[in-house]
Amino acid sequence: MTIIEGISKEMNPEELARKLKKKLACGGTYKDGKIELQGDHREKIKKILIDQGFSEEQIEVIL
Repeated sequence: MTIIEGISKEMNPEELARKLKKKLACGGTYKDGKIELQGDHREKIKKILIDQGFSEEQIEVIL
């Protein structure tokens, strides 16, 4: 499971979760302030989040 934290409500996390699920072809949800994606997407998620407008400094990938 890949978990994304720190997405504020102003950033529309539900819509971001839908976009990520589509791009990564996986299931997932937004709950308890976290986006949860099925599968290990650590290698891909940083580039996708940058493409969605997040700065590289905002993103921390923990292995």
